[in-house]
Amino acid sequence: MRVYHCNMYWIGYDIGSSSIKAALINADNGSPIDMVQYPEKEMSIASAQSGWAEQDPQRWWQNLCKTTQNLISKSNINKSEIKGIGISYQMHGLVIVDKKLEPIRPSIIWCDSRAVETGEQLFHNAGEEKCIDHLLNAPGNFTLSKLKWVKDNEPENYQNIYKFMLPGDYIALRLSGECTTTPSGLSEGILWDFKENQIAKWLLEEAGIDTSLVPEIRPSFSEQGRVSKKGAEESGLPEGIPIMYRAGDQPNNALALNVMEPGQIAATGGTSGVVYAISGQQRTQEHTRINSFAHVNHSKDATRIGKLLCINGTGIQYSWMKNELTIGLSYNDMNQIAEKVTIGSDGLSILPFGNGAERMLENRGKGSRILNLNFNIHKKSHLFRAALEGIAFAFVHGMEILQNDGVDISSIKAGNDNLFRAGIFSKTVATLSQSKIDIVETTGSVGAARAAAYAHGDFASIGEATATDAVQLTYEPENNINEYQEAYQIWKEALNEYLD
Repeated sequence: MRVYHCNMYWIGYDIGSSSIKAALINADNGSPIDMVQYPEKEMSIASAQSGWAEQDPQRWWQNLCKTTQNLISKSNINKSEIKGIGISYQMHGLVIVDKKLEPIRPSIIWCDSRAVETGEQLFHNAGEEKCIDHLLNAPGNFTLSKLKWVKDNEPENYQNIYKFMLPGDYIALRLSGECTTTPSGLSEGILWDFKENQIAKWLLEEAGIDTSLVPEIRPSFSEQGRVSKKGAEESGLPEGIPIMYRAGDQPNNALALNVMEPGQIAATGGTSGVVYAISGQQRTQEHTRINSFAHVNHSKDATRIGKLLCINGTGIQYSWMKNELTIGLSYNDMNQIAEKVTIGSDGLSILPFGNGAERMLENRGKGSRILNLNFNIHKKSHLFRAALEGIAFAFVHGMEILQNDGVDISSIKAGNDNLFRAGIFSKTVATLSQSKIDIVETTGSVGAARAAAYAHGDFASIGEATATDAVQLTYEPENNINEYQEAYQIWKEALNEYLD
């Protein structure tokens, strides 16, 4: 049995749609002690109609309680040594509660698309220029639009709303008994007016939403409530400890990688890919292809906008190849086979956009493409390399969109993703962007715990809180950039034909 000799700890939660993850860190130096997740099998998502996606928020709470108890047991600590809590959560969801603070209906989560038309109508009625100027986004299919959909389609449920909130707000409510939210969270729901530095009351008025339904607003790094007696009894946490931090999963992932300043990029490459860049400019001209949110350290006096570009068809394409075109090969095996082929895959190009409409392509999605396939030349090694190059080229194209929106790229950091461990992929991105890529071993739950410790004053900066994270791997730009650029131009020509 492990016994740790640290006086105090912080706990961080990552509230996903698949599972709840929790991490315990050392309060002295921020190093991870233990991590667990529950359930092991992914949580189900209900879809009563095509394009709908709902989850019971009470299930999140039940799983968080189980995760907490498992973590305390596994780490063999006294729960009284836990100083406080940080929360990361799935973005853009809607939870509505009544006066008894009970959910009125299941949460409409991030991947639900029922409110697309509602958001488009709000964008038109509220004034497109004003929305872009003040919100840095169109209302889109985000939290406010989902709330407006409830108002229009479920009037009885709407009449019973006491407060609406994001998924992380609901977890904080169950822990503390208090309804609170943050400016960063409101911005991801497209409810924050950046010019006025306050909630967008004019947009709520246009939507017919009473401002009294908005929870009390607290800064991302601040005391956002303390664990109540009931919260303690159900979760296994000590009563009275503070919730010191809350953020959506992508801003929090950036924080976990210590991506806090303009020019820095946090990238992920899972089923889909995300490039999250920090900008010091409070403007956008690419609102149809990217989204702009208040980063966790944004303030009226220090602009820090997180510009999020999502690519649906990335890791899922390579996974598809592994499952459908190989027998018994690992991703590492595929990467090694791909290395036998030269840059450009002997003319073979693959567009990885086969996972639905791509926002970066202005919501077009006509399926993936394999181009210039020659049966006399190309083998599976070419397919593997062209797949990795196609995903890398999509990332680079996304970075060009971000640069066009005012991002001056200075560095790229990524977590321990399979894609970024593929040398072909990372070398291609590094060379074409002329930026080194650092691969760092960290998680969202660890980042949330460290952010809470920083907010409490245990660390002078996020950099100090993450100092124990070693850079596991670094990819520098290659010298033969011309070969990469030639292959990229061929791919871009194929992309333009695809879009036309």
